[in-house]
Amino acid sequence: MKHVWRSESASQLSIRDLRGIVLDWAGTTIDYGCLAPVEVFRAVFATIGIEVTEAEARGPMGQAKIDHIQAMLQIDRIQQKWQSLFGRPSRREDVQDLYEKFLPLQKTVLASHSDVIPGVAQAIESLQKQGVKIGSTTGYTRDLMDVVEPLAAAQGYAPEVTVCSDEVASGRPAPWQVYRAAEKLGVFPMSQIAVVDDSIAGIQSGLHAGCWTIAVAMTGNALGLDRASCGSLPTSQLEERLERIAESFLSQGAHIVVDSIAHIGEI
Repeated sequence: MKHVWRSESASQLSIRDLRGIVLDWAGTTIDYGCLAPVEVFRAVFATIGIEVTEAEARGPMGQAKIDHIQAMLQIDRIQQKWQSLFGRPSRREDVQDLYEKFLPLQKTVLASHSDVIPGVAQAIESLQKQGVKIGSTTGYTRDLMDVVEPLAAAQGYAPEVTVCSDEVASGRPAPWQVYRAAEKLGVFPMSQIAVVDDSIAGIQSGLHAGCWTIAVAMTGNALGLDRASCGSLPTSQLEERLERIAESFLSQGAHIVVDSIAHIGEI
Protein backbone atom coordinates (compact mmCIF):
# COMPACT_ATOMS: atom_id res chain seq x y z
CA MET A 1 0.00 0.00 0.00
CA LYS A 2 1.46 3.32 -1.08
CA HIS A 3 -0.32 6.62 -0.67
CA VAL A 4 0.71 10.22 -1.11
CA TRP A 5 -1.69 12.99 -0.13
CA ARG A 6 -0.80 16.57 -1.12
CA SER A 7 -1.94 20.03 -0.23
CA GLU A 8 -2.59 22.34 -3.15
CA SER A 9 0.55 24.34 -2.36
CA ALA A 10 2.72 21.22 -2.66
CA SER A 11 1.14 19.84 -5.82
CA GLN A 12 4.40 20.16 -7.76
CA LEU A 13 6.88 19.52 -4.94
CA SER A 14 9.40 16.73 -5.50
CA ILE A 15 11.81 15.48 -2.85
CA ARG A 16 14.52 15.68 -5.53
CA ASP A 17 14.11 19.46 -5.62
CA LEU A 18 15.25 19.76 -1.99
CA ARG A 19 18.74 19.96 -0.56
CA GLY A 20 17.97 18.47 2.85
CA ILE A 21 15.41 16.62 4.92
CA VAL A 22 15.11 16.58 8.70
CA LEU A 23 13.41 13.46 10.02
CA ASP A 24 11.87 12.57 13.36
CA TRP A 25 12.80 9.26 15.01
CA ALA A 26 10.13 7.25 16.91
CA GLY A 27 7.22 6.47 14.61
CA THR A 28 8.92 8.05 11.59
CA THR A 29 12.17 6.14 11.09
CA ILE A 30 12.21 3.68 14.02
CA ASP A 31 9.68 2.10 16.42
CA TYR A 32 6.79 1.25 14.12
CA GLY A 33 3.67 2.61 15.79
CA CYS A 34 5.60 4.92 18.14
CA LEU A 35 5.15 2.48 21.00
CA ALA A 36 8.07 3.13 23.35
CA PRO A 37 7.05 6.60 24.61
CA VAL A 38 3.43 5.54 25.12
CA GLU A 39 4.44 2.52 27.16
CA VAL A 40 6.64 4.61 29.43
CA PHE A 41 4.27 7.58 29.90
CA ARG A 42 1.55 5.19 31.01
CA ALA A 43 3.95 3.37 33.35
CA VAL A 44 5.16 6.62 34.92
CA PHE A 45 1.66 7.84 35.72
CA ALA A 46 0.74 4.40 37.05
CA THR A 47 3.50 4.77 39.68
CA ILE A 48 1.50 7.60 41.28
CA GLY A 49 -1.83 5.84 41.00
CA ILE A 50 -3.16 7.46 37.83
CA GLU A 51 -4.12 5.17 34.97
CA VAL A 52 -3.93 7.06 31.67
CA THR A 53 -5.35 5.89 28.38
CA GLU A 54 -3.28 5.31 25.27
CA ALA A 55 -5.03 8.25 23.61
CA GLU A 56 -4.12 10.53 26.54
CA ALA A 57 -0.49 9.39 26.37
CA ARG A 58 -0.34 9.92 22.61
CA GLY A 59 -2.02 13.32 22.46
CA PRO A 60 1.02 15.58 23.08
CA MET A 61 3.43 13.33 21.15
CA GLY A 62 6.35 15.03 19.44
CA GLN A 63 7.05 17.52 22.19
CA ALA A 64 10.08 17.32 24.47
CA LYS A 65 9.26 14.65 27.03
CA ILE A 66 9.09 17.00 30.01
CA ASP A 67 6.66 19.21 28.05
CA HIS A 68 4.70 16.09 27.13
CA ILE A 69 4.26 15.22 30.81
CA GLN A 70 3.16 18.79 31.55
CA ALA A 71 0.60 18.59 28.73
CA MET A 72 -0.77 15.30 30.05
CA LEU A 73 -1.23 16.81 33.51
CA GLN A 74 -3.28 19.59 31.91
CA ILE A 75 -5.81 17.11 30.53
CA ASP A 76 -8.95 17.69 32.60
CA ARG A 77 -9.52 14.07 33.61
CA ILE A 78 -5.91 13.53 34.63
CA GLN A 79 -5.73 16.82 36.53
CA GLN A 80 -8.94 16.01 38.38
CA LYS A 81 -7.55 12.61 39.33
CA TRP A 82 -4.32 14.26 40.49
CA GLN A 83 -6.22 16.69 42.71
CA SER A 84 -8.36 13.93 44.18
CA LEU A 85 -5.19 12.02 45.10
CA PHE A 86 -3.02 14.88 46.32
CA GLY A 87 -5.49 17.58 47.33
CA ARG A 88 -3.97 20.31 45.17
CA PRO A 89 -3.24 21.17 41.53
CA SER A 90 -0.05 19.78 40.05
CA ARG A 91 2.98 22.07 40.09
CA ARG A 92 6.13 22.41 38.00
CA GLU A 93 8.13 20.43 40.53
CA ASP A 94 5.65 17.57 40.11
CA VAL A 95 6.34 17.59 36.38
CA GLN A 96 10.05 17.41 37.13
CA ASP A 97 9.54 14.50 39.53
CA LEU A 98 7.60 12.54 36.91
CA TYR A 99 10.20 13.39 34.27
CA GLU A 100 12.96 12.04 36.49
CA LYS A 101 11.01 8.77 36.73
CA PHE A 102 10.41 8.79 32.98
CA LEU A 103 14.03 8.94 31.83
CA PRO A 104 15.37 5.70 33.37
CA LEU A 105 12.20 3.81 32.43
CA GLN A 106 12.45 5.04 28.85
CA LYS A 107 16.07 3.99 28.66
CA THR A 108 15.22 0.44 29.70
CA VAL A 109 12.68 -0.05 26.88
CA LEU A 110 14.61 1.59 24.04
CA ALA A 111 16.52 -1.50 22.98
CA SER A 112 13.28 -3.33 22.23
CA HIS A 113 11.78 -0.35 20.38
CA SER A 114 14.60 0.82 18.11
CA ASP A 115 13.97 -1.33 15.05
CA VAL A 116 14.26 0.72 11.87
CA ILE A 117 10.95 0.79 10.02
CA PRO A 118 11.11 -1.47 6.93
CA GLY A 119 12.29 0.33 3.81
CA VAL A 120 13.47 3.45 5.62
CA ALA A 121 17.22 2.77 5.51
CA GLN A 122 17.07 1.99 1.79
CA ALA A 123 14.97 5.06 0.97
CA ILE A 124 17.29 7.39 2.90
CA GLU A 125 20.41 5.84 1.36
CA SER A 126 18.93 6.46 -2.09
CA LEU A 127 18.32 10.13 -1.26
CA GLN A 128 21.86 10.51 0.08
CA LYS A 129 23.23 9.15 -3.19
CA GLN A 130 21.27 11.89 -4.95
CA GLY A 131 22.99 14.50 -2.80
CA VAL A 132 20.19 15.17 -0.31
CA LYS A 133 21.56 15.87 3.18
CA ILE A 134 19.91 13.94 5.99
CA GLY A 135 19.31 15.41 9.45
CA SER A 136 17.08 14.43 12.33
CA THR A 137 15.37 15.78 15.43
CA THR A 138 13.73 14.02 18.36
CA GLY A 139 11.76 14.54 21.53
CA TYR A 140 14.27 12.22 23.22
CA THR A 141 17.21 13.61 25.19
CA ARG A 142 20.83 13.11 24.19
CA ASP A 143 21.25 10.45 26.89
CA LEU A 144 18.42 8.44 25.36
CA MET A 145 19.63 8.93 21.79
CA ASP A 146 23.05 7.62 22.79
CA VAL A 147 21.22 4.30 23.17
CA VAL A 148 19.10 4.58 20.03
CA GLU A 149 21.58 5.85 17.42
CA PRO A 150 24.03 2.91 17.53
CA LEU A 151 21.14 0.45 17.31
CA ALA A 152 19.74 2.23 14.25
CA ALA A 153 23.18 2.55 12.64
CA ALA A 154 23.70 -1.20 12.94
CA GLN A 155 20.55 -1.58 10.85
CA GLY A 156 21.76 0.81 8.16
CA TYR A 157 20.15 4.08 9.24
CA ALA A 158 22.49 6.86 10.38
CA PRO A 159 21.51 10.48 9.65
CA GLU A 160 24.35 12.98 9.41
CA VAL A 161 22.93 15.10 12.24
CA THR A 162 20.70 14.48 15.25
CA VAL A 163 19.43 17.34 17.42
CA CYS A 164 17.85 16.31 20.73
CA SER A 165 15.21 18.12 22.73
CA ASP A 166 17.64 19.00 25.52
CA GLU A 167 20.13 20.59 23.13
CA VAL A 168 17.98 23.64 22.35
CA ALA A 169 16.13 26.30 24.33
CA SER A 170 12.78 24.55 23.84
CA GLY A 171 11.51 21.60 21.87
CA ARG A 172 8.69 21.24 19.37
CA PRO A 173 6.56 22.97 18.24
CA ALA A 174 9.28 25.65 18.43
CA PRO A 175 11.56 25.66 15.35
CA TRP A 176 14.91 25.61 17.18
CA GLN A 177 15.76 21.95 16.59
CA VAL A 178 15.11 22.34 12.87
CA TYR A 179 17.25 25.47 12.70
CA ARG A 180 20.09 23.72 14.55
CA ALA A 181 19.88 20.71 12.22
CA ALA A 182 19.95 22.98 9.15
CA GLU A 183 22.97 24.81 10.55
CA LYS A 184 24.85 21.57 11.19
CA LEU A 185 23.94 20.25 7.73
CA GLY A 186 24.98 23.53 6.12
CA VAL A 187 21.72 23.81 4.20
CA PHE A 188 19.79 27.04 3.55
CA PRO A 189 17.41 28.65 2.78
CA MET A 190 14.89 26.79 4.91
CA SER A 191 12.61 26.48 1.90
CA GLN A 192 15.11 23.93 0.56
CA ILE A 193 14.42 21.59 3.49
CA ALA A 194 11.55 19.22 4.26
CA VAL A 195 10.72 18.32 7.86
CA VAL A 196 9.32 14.80 8.20
CA ASP A 197 7.35 13.80 11.30
CA ASP A 198 4.49 11.62 12.55
CA SER A 199 3.20 14.17 15.09
CA ILE A 200 1.33 17.45 14.86
CA ALA A 201 3.95 19.11 17.08
CA GLY A 202 6.67 18.03 14.67
CA ILE A 203 4.79 19.33 11.65
CA GLN A 204 4.18 22.63 13.43
CA SER A 205 7.90 22.87 14.20
CA GLY A 206 8.69 22.49 10.51
CA LEU A 207 6.12 25.09 9.52
CA HIS A 208 7.44 27.53 12.12
CA ALA A 209 10.93 27.03 10.66
CA GLY A 210 9.70 27.90 7.15
CA CYS A 211 10.23 24.40 5.74
CA TRP A 212 8.17 22.05 3.65
CA THR A 213 6.51 19.44 5.87
CA ILE A 214 5.84 15.77 5.24
CA ALA A 215 3.64 13.87 7.69
CA VAL A 216 3.70 10.11 8.23
CA ALA A 217 0.30 8.42 8.51
CA MET A 218 0.73 4.66 8.92
CA THR A 219 3.91 3.92 10.87
CA GLY A 220 3.60 6.57 13.55
CA ASN A 221 1.69 8.01 16.45
CA ALA A 222 -1.48 8.88 14.56
CA LEU A 223 -2.40 5.27 13.73
CA GLY A 224 -0.51 3.92 16.74
CA LEU A 225 -0.28 0.27 15.67
CA ASP A 226 2.74 -1.99 15.41
CA ARG A 227 3.49 -3.57 12.06
CA ALA A 228 1.68 -6.84 12.78
CA SER A 229 -1.46 -5.13 14.05
CA CYS A 230 -1.45 -2.77 11.10
CA GLY A 231 -1.14 -5.69 8.69
CA SER A 232 -4.03 -7.54 10.31
CA LEU A 233 -6.54 -4.71 9.80
CA PRO A 234 -9.04 -5.25 6.99
CA THR A 235 -7.88 -3.22 4.00
CA SER A 236 -11.04 -1.10 3.90
CA GLN A 237 -10.71 -0.22 7.59
CA LEU A 238 -7.03 0.65 7.23
CA GLU A 239 -7.73 2.79 4.18
CA GLU A 240 -10.48 4.68 5.99
CA ARG A 241 -8.29 5.36 9.01
CA LEU A 242 -5.38 6.52 6.88
CA GLU A 243 -7.63 8.89 4.95
CA ARG A 244 -8.82 10.46 8.21
CA ILE A 245 -5.25 10.79 9.47
CA ALA A 246 -4.12 12.38 6.22
CA GLU A 247 -7.00 14.85 6.30
CA SER A 248 -6.10 15.79 9.87
CA PHE A 249 -2.45 16.41 9.02
CA LEU A 250 -3.34 18.45 5.94
CA SER A 251 -5.80 20.53 7.96
CA GLN A 252 -2.95 21.29 10.39
CA GLY A 253 -0.79 22.62 7.56
CA ALA A 254 1.22 19.59 6.44
CA HIS A 255 2.17 19.92 2.78
CA ILE A 256 2.37 16.20 2.02
CA VAL A 257 1.30 13.02 3.85
CA VAL A 258 2.77 9.58 3.15
CA ASP A 259 2.13 6.12 4.58
CA SER A 260 5.78 5.56 5.41
CA ILE A 261 9.18 7.12 4.82
CA ALA A 262 9.94 3.98 2.85
CA HIS A 263 7.98 5.75 0.08
CA ILE A 264 9.55 9.19 0.39
CA GLY A 265 11.56 8.77 -2.79
CA GLU A 266 8.30 8.57 -4.76
CA ILE A 267 7.25 12.11 -3.81
